[in-house]
Amino acid sequence: MNIVFHRYGNICEPDIIDAFSSFGLNIIEEDTEISQKSIEPALRVKLIAEKILANSPLFVFSINFFPYISEVCEKLHVIYVCLSVDCPVLELYSASIRNQCNRIFLFDYHQYTQFHDENPNCIFYLPLAANTARWDQVLHANKDESDRLTPVYDISFVGSLYNEKSRLPHLPLSGKDHALCEQLLSARPLLSGLYQVEDALTSEIVNAIKNADAGFYTMPDAFTDTDAFVAANYYLGMELSSRDRIQLLKSLSEKFDVHLFTRSDSSVLPHIHCHGGVSTHTEMPLVFQQSKINLNITMCSIQTGLSQRIYDILGCAGFLLTDYRGEIPEYFEIGTDLDCYETIEECHEKVAYYLTHDDIRREIADNGYQKVKAMHTYQIRIARILKIVFASV
Repeated sequence: MNIVFHRYGNICEPDIIDAFSSFGLNIIEEDTEISQKSIEPALRVKLIAEKILANSPLFVFSINFFPYISEVCEKLHVIYVCLSVDCPVLELYSASIRNQCNRIFLFDYHQYTQFHDENPNCIFYLPLAANTARWDQVLHANKDESDRLTPVYDISFVGSLYNEKSRLPHLPLSGKDHALCEQLLSARPLLSGLYQVEDALTSEIVNAIKNADAGFYTMPDAFTDTDAFVAANYYLGMELSSRDRIQLLKSLSEKFDVHLFTRSDSSVLPHIHCHGGVSTHTEMPLVFQQSKINLNITMCSIQTGLSQRIYDILGCAGFLLTDYRGEIPEYFEIGTDLDCYETIEECHEKVAYYLTHDDIRREIADNGYQKVKAMHTYQIRIARILKIVFASV
């Protein structure tokens, strides 16, 4: 059986292709967007339609939701499956989300509850996963006699600081509007989700942000007004995520040996050891297993769900210390498979504890790895997707 896989270069694509292939599915790739990012809309439609018509697929698949693919599939009476790995995803506000061809899988339960009622039989909740087989292969050649990599770093964080992506500080806002934004930003508890900001957002602030940026994006076919969502998630939320990461890393680096792997500007963190970016599939796993403590600082627009970094750190048998999200206890035992913090002070306390308790830290890392390998692989997630797809064919 064929499936058409729309690819644009997302880091999860190879893992999902491996999982589909393990079930005997033949993958027909439409990957023009990997090398041509500015394809004209008409050509995008033509390319995916031609792949569908030439291969009669069981379904079309993409990571994240693409309204134009949904529209093509609706017209050609083909199922469209997408797995969301990001949050926020503005495209979910497209009226195309209501198409009956859709099988949309969302990893953040809060996000799922927001959109489920728009198409109840076609929108599903599904957590993210890891490809432990891939990570095992990468790590195997580097392991020592104890079957683990020797620790090199005390504390590590792999990821963006988002300071290069946050547009809010650069907007020509009036003094009053700037003060209103700052009031919202400072009122939200550190290292928590974005809902407090979204709930307190006023039309005055939304309009101020919209009018200050000519690039403020409005969905052309949205089923509702998206201005407040865009202001909260892509402006205030991005700035909050940047502040969260910088504040926690700065605080930790003043007392501990902290290593940062990022392509962001780290000059705001003078005490941190910045190594630049790392390759996701070849270098990142080594960092995760060679770090005594791997931090996860979740982007604040992820309200309750578990980010990809959580599964990848655990899938590499790395010890994980993550900010708390509501879905964590549903899948992992805190203190046994990983550990969590809710404040900077608590993070400091747990870092100090685990740096001086090697055996406990290693045991937790091993438990987390075994849990992911047994219950949270891409094969398990794709099996769930296929079960739902076959039930509707």
